[in-house]
Amino acid sequence: MVPLSHYLALSAILFVLGGAGFIFRRNMISVFMCIELMLNGVNLAFIAFSRFLGNLDGQLFVFFVIVVAAAEAAVGLAIIIALNRNRDTLDLEDVDSMKL
Repeated sequence: MVPLSHYLALSAILFVLGGAGFIFRRNMISVFMCIELMLNGVNLAFIAFSRFLGNLDGQLFVFFVIVVAAAEAAVGLAIIIALNRNRDTLDLEDVDSMKL
């Protein structure tokens, strides 16, 4: 059996990589994928604690996180497509205000 610390270390690595990508990336799609990577790191920690403690609470939280991530993906991608059509760029530096 794999110890809990291994799962939590992998979860922390995923979260830190996602956070670093969120801070240092300039492309909206890359930032969007980094947010999803951070959510997956949190989901892994929830599942690991759920398995370690022997209850289903962590898996229930993961279900809700996945539902929220799906809604965020739909709305986020719609906003990214609209900005790309209006501004012809996906660079975060070029999209600094909501006015056209």
